[in-house]
Amino acid sequence: MPRMLTLTRHAGDLSCVRAMRTLASGLCAALLLFTATAVQAEDGYALWLRYAAPDAGAAGPSATRVTQLVVAGSPGVPSATREELQRGLAGLQGGAPANGDAVTRAGALLVGTPAASPQIARLGLDLDGLGGEGYRIRSAVVDGHATTVVAANEDIGALYGAFHLLRLLQTGQPLDGLDIREAPRLAVRMLNHWDNLDRYVERGYAGQSIWDWHRLPGWLDPRYTDYARANASIGINGTVLNNVNANADVLTPMYLDKVAAIAGVMRPYGIKVYLSARFSAPMEIGGLDTADPADADVQRWWRTKADEVYALIPDFGGFLVKANSEGQPGPQDYGRSHADGANMLADAVAPHGGIVMWRAFVYSDEEPVDRAKQAYNEFVPLDGTFHDNVLVQVKNGPIDFQPREPFHPLFGGMPKTPLMMEFQITKEYLGFSTHLAYKAPLYEEVLDADTHVQGPGSTVARVIDGSLDGHALTGIAGVANIGSDRNWSGSHFDQANWYAFGRLAWNSDLSSRDIAVEWTRMTFSNDPAVVEPVVGMMMASREAVVDYTGALGLHHVMGRGHHYGPGPWVEGGPRADWTSVYFHRADGNGIGFDRTRRGSDAVSQYAAPVAEVFDDVTRTPEEFLLWFHHVPWSHPMRSGRPLWDELVLRYDRGVETVRGMRETWAGLDGRIDAGRHAQVAAFLAIQQDEAQWWRDASIAYFQSISGRPLPAGVAPPPHPLEHYKALEFPHAPGDTQ
Repeated sequence: MPRMLTLTRHAGDLSCVRAMRTLASGLCAALLLFTATAVQAEDGYALWLRYAAPDAGAAGPSATRVTQLVVAGSPGVPSATREELQRGLAGLQGGAPANGDAVTRAGALLVGTPAASPQIARLGLDLDGLGGEGYRIRSAVVDGHATTVVAANEDIGALYGAFHLLRLLQTGQPLDGLDIREAPRLAVRMLNHWDNLDRYVERGYAGQSIWDWHRLPGWLDPRYTDYARANASIGINGTVLNNVNANADVLTPMYLDKVAAIAGVMRPYGIKVYLSARFSAPMEIGGLDTADPADADVQRWWRTKADEVYALIPDFGGFLVKANSEGQPGPQDYGRSHADGANMLADAVAPHGGIVMWRAFVYSDEEPVDRAKQAYNEFVPLDGTFHDNVLVQVKNGPIDFQPREPFHPLFGGMPKTPLMMEFQITKEYLGFSTHLAYKAPLYEEVLDADTHVQGPGSTVARVIDGSLDGHALTGIAGVANIGSDRNWSGSHFDQANWYAFGRLAWNSDLSSRDIAVEWTRMTFSNDPAVVEPVVGMMMASREAVVDYTGALGLHHVMGRGHHYGPGPWVEGGPRADWTSVYFHRADGNGIGFDRTRRGSDAVSQYAAPVAEVFDDVTRTPEEFLLWFHHVPWSHPMRSGRPLWDELVLRYDRGVETVRGMRETWAGLDGRIDAGRHAQVAAFLAIQQDEAQWWRDASIAYFQSISGRPLPAGVAPPPHPLEHYKALEFPHAPGDTQ
């Protein structure tokens, strides 16, 4: 493709020279503009919505051509549906189908609701149980014509069904004999933007925030619409626009006008906007002397503010709150509980149908016995005391988005309270934007984890989708990796984490491998010679990061503050639990955090069958060994090697996996467009260098503690430990400012 595009451009240049002699210069300029656009088309901006015509290696492209498009209803969501289908079909088929108000020819595509389309209504399709967002895709005969029908109870369901159909076409699936029935498992499926009002993105590695607050509301960047399209294509229906470390100014009239403008762009794609609310806002922008949730003036201020917000944005989703965590204000400042604070805000938004998402990422200002236990200790006593429109938002693991953590014990620990999953899409601990780390296996691992709270099969997925405890309000959030970079996420492969989060938020039963195949076909090529090696890279990548950053349950061993690179030696500072040595506890005898009943007893926060496994060093899965146990360096592993040797060889394995990924990608030169291939190749080179750095620095440090020799054949670190400890990165991106 890149060579063909280059030749096309050159041919255009030459033809323009000739044309200049006989044609108006405007025609030449148009030709140059067209060819330049073609050259730049593969810069990653289109994400997985490229709608490229099937390539030569496509597997089983659809033999069915859509000859007529009928989308019932307008404006709003139906208009967005019609525009997307016109765009997609024109690209995939090499030409747009005819539009119509009713099916009049074979090969038609009919999309809408029974209420808007008499032709759909006459089919009598069973739409029960699909709710407002579900849909059916069915091959049918409509008024004597072979037709593909996308039907839903509401317009937004028809939009989701249209994207599903386009996905089938993009991945080369046939359109004959379809009978698909889909509905989301979770009600609230959202992105959390950790974006500040100055456009700095905390833990962001893809440029500035896409929200251009200064130019809003007067300038609506077309990027906002493309953002909405991309999210709707994977079923995301909510976005929190600002950082959980919130600035109260976002609730002032000037900024609410800007939020309303963004909401207007999101609305035709079924996406509600939410805001992170600063708990002390009544004092900071309201002129009150307190933010005590029991104070009548504070309660009145929040009710009035909610009324103001909903007057501007009738479909406003609600508030996300980080309180009494990492220095943020909250109800505990006044001797109140998390439930007191959440319920006060919930009462303010309840008349408008809003919700409150109250984050459970909390730990006290006092030095803890075990930070992993604190959220459970604070929230379990409050189970059943939160109001019906409150979701408690829980990170996937008990520390902080590490490359691997056991599932958070709160999942299963609060059966009377709907819990909302919080994943991180951005890669704060997995190599920022330059390391290939496909996170769907991490999400899948957590969702499939069995809490055993009601016997086998009590998975985390069933906790959050409400099926385990009978909750109707359900949700999942992903901390966004999106920024102003042309390719949205800083890396082409990081787009896959955004995509995978949305797909699993819709249906947690999907496999990470199947999602990788789907994304690769839509993003790069349907050619098996591309799909198979790319998917192989993706599926190996997260485990590689675990290996070279710290396998076997090691966690929180990164650099201080910016979290860039290795820092297993980090100690001191304002809090012990902000250091690496607090978590790995390495000494001359062994390594690991003892969370057994003989240690911090964090294992007892899990249901008994899980606790028994984690408490027993012989039964604990090796990937969590050092999370739950402090074991001798000589501890025998299942490989037959002692722990020290196993750990060192895991570091080497991680580096070797990255080297292999780099070689695989190099072998795809000529099968991937030149621009994207070159950037990924460069990033893989960075990843290999930094994986080696992680390996060398970590081995140097832990060898200095263990005093043990390296296994036979293992190369020693090229520099002494002090070299690695002396490295500083004061301007690493994505820090907390």
